[in-house]
Amino acid sequence: MPIDFDPAAHTIRPEAFDEAARMLAGRVDRTPLLTSRTAARVVLAASGVHLAGGTVYAKAEHLQATGSFKVRGANLRLALLDAAEKAAGVIAISAGNHAAAVAVAAGQAGINAVVVMPLTAVRSKVAACQAYGAEVILHGATTAEAWAEMERVREVRGLTFIHPFDHPVTIAGQGTVGVEILEDLPDVDLVVVGVGGGGLACGIATALATRRPATRVWGVEPERSNALSAALAADTVVPVTPGSVADGLNAPFAGEWTLALGRRHLAGIVTLTDPEILGGVRFAAERMKQVLEPAGAAALAAILHGRIPLRDGERVCVVFSGGNVATERIGDLLAQAAPIAGL
Repeated sequence: MPIDFDPAAHTIRPEAFDEAARMLAGRVDRTPLLTSRTAARVVLAASGVHLAGGTVYAKAEHLQATGSFKVRGANLRLALLDAAEKAAGVIAISAGNHAAAVAVAAGQAGINAVVVMPLTAVRSKVAACQAYGAEVILHGATTAEAWAEMERVREVRGLTFIHPFDHPVTIAGQGTVGVEILEDLPDVDLVVVGVGGGGLACGIATALATRRPATRVWGVEPERSNALSAALAADTVVPVTPGSVADGLNAPFAGEWTLALGRRHLAGIVTLTDPEILGGVRFAAERMKQVLEPAGAAALAAILHGRIPLRDGERVCVVFSGGNVATERIGDLLAQAAPIAGL
């Protein structure tokens, strides 16, 4: 297998991320780095820290195909299925972004895809998955109930499960975000990433660990969806009942891979309230002219509210991980946003 990893030790070889980037070239978009001087001024007001160049950098994965980073891991995972797995078809479980990514990747590869989504899934995300050609099954009031239905359908139909975060190939694909950040900002000191199951944050942290060990990677979770921090605190996988407005971060647990990689490579995780996260959505819309879903704005919100330990002169990059927000919800979300000091 071209993506080299050790299941027993839960390690991914550094060269796996280079191979992942080569395999994904032409399959996914190479997203730009945006900048915001206003965000840096807010950071100064909140934390008393002067950032290098007087700017905050933002990796614009919300501009990725399907509107989130998830297409990276999904494309890589499907590309490495064997012929029998491709013929049998695949199944995914997701509140939206991973489902859309699997639907698109499967359609491009000529693979049948089934995606299971909770009944609470945003309608626009459901419609997108259907438009991409996947069979959508809506089931359960919670992600956990949808997960149980996915397992039942997978077994009955003999489908290959494409895990949303806890698979080394998926993590290697998501980690290419970190490879690109380092190519565009070689002296980056800090990367801040929203955390659901942890695949993106742990992928980026693992990719950067040998390329630039001095770079710290911090994760950001909603207070009402803290699967990875709970697992790290308990040193074992912990089921949680997520309920955040940031539905893209509502993982019911963090898996063995993300627990191991998070323990090894993340500098830390902070948690935010939903109104604090929505403050990031509002700032991005008003001051950066970028439409983010709540999950996609969590990293930005964390630095704006002064929750991440920062140092003078650092180059800081936040990841805008997704932009799939239902237009009819935007007004209500912005109305709930917590104020940000310094604005």
